[in-house]
Amino acid sequence: MRTSTSDHIHRQVHRRPATISDVAAAAEVSTATVSRVLNSNYPVAAATRERVLRAVAKLGYAANANARALAQSDTKTIGIIVPELVDPFFGYMVRGLERAAQASGRLAIIATTGYAPNAELSLIDRMQERRVDAVIVVSGGSNDATYRRQLAHRADALAAMGSRLVLCAHPPLGIPSSAAVVAYDNEGGAYAVTEHLIANGHRRIALVGGETDRPTIALRREGYLRALRSRGIDVDESLIRTEGFGHDAGYASTKALLEDAPGLTAIFAVNDTIAAGVYDALSDAGIRIPTDISVVAYDDTPLAASLSPKLTTVHVPLEQLGREALRAAFDEPDAFSRTPEDGLTLGIYLVHRESVAMPPR
Repeated sequence: MRTSTSDHIHRQVHRRPATISDVAAAAEVSTATVSRVLNSNYPVAAATRERVLRAVAKLGYAANANARALAQSDTKTIGIIVPELVDPFFGYMVRGLERAAQASGRLAIIATTGYAPNAELSLIDRMQERRVDAVIVVSGGSNDATYRRQLAHRADALAAMGSRLVLCAHPPLGIPSSAAVVAYDNEGGAYAVTEHLIANGHRRIALVGGETDRPTIALRREGYLRALRSRGIDVDESLIRTEGFGHDAGYASTKALLEDAPGLTAIFAVNDTIAAGVYDALSDAGIRIPTDISVVAYDDTPLAASLSPKLTTVHVPLEQLGREALRAAFDEPDAFSRTPEDGLTLGIYLVHRESVAMPPR
């Protein structure tokens, strides 16, 4: 009778540290295949790779002596994976990361995903093939459960070869893994900026931009909703326009809101770039900020202070996030991931400028 993977794991984990043979038996492959997956030195079918990575994670194979030996092989190279570089939100985090890497004598390899989770996973595999000392994923990701499991498997595979996966500006996966997490309070910031509008008398507040399958946007949306509910304000789904990122998305969503949302007095753009599109759409419609409609946003990139009027927004310590991500990879890794809830969360604060006023009577 064939032994199931779960039965093998259940019996094995109570006896001794896992070996490569244990992983091979649990994944129902050869030890050579396990070695190829962990060392990324030979092509392996995607389904087989995932099965091996699941076995590695469940057996805790990352803790064995082989991993410690591999960890002594320092390539002085880190991989940085980011959705894009033209958005200053990502650019400043990468700058913090790259400067910290240079200060520690390491070379940074930077790759972009175009916001595609599958591209992100593929790039992690390619970074592993090059035996980088750490892979740092900046934001991006997805709330999809399958994606989160696959990311956790890759974190454990990197740990097995003495490397480390760090999630920067990315919420915890919610499942056990070897990934380190350096995040910031997305929900709390969105709550604070929405509450600021409410405190100034606004009740018809729109949320503009982003896509809710992105972890950061989902948290910002939750903060917005929590602020409304805490003040007894009914949630009007027609005021929530999460159709995309960038200036054009902000412009198009605002034009639609002006046609479909009578009585609108405030707009919360989920980032500063989207807010710039909101500004232009309101200007083209002859609507004054903040006299007619107040506008707030998130991130506090240099764009926020250059808009007219200057934009009230939530400050995110972007370069510090990058520096802390590198520290998570090398200096104090145990402080950043013990359970799915653990990790380092940096504080945010609201920057009051000129784009908020009481609603018109």
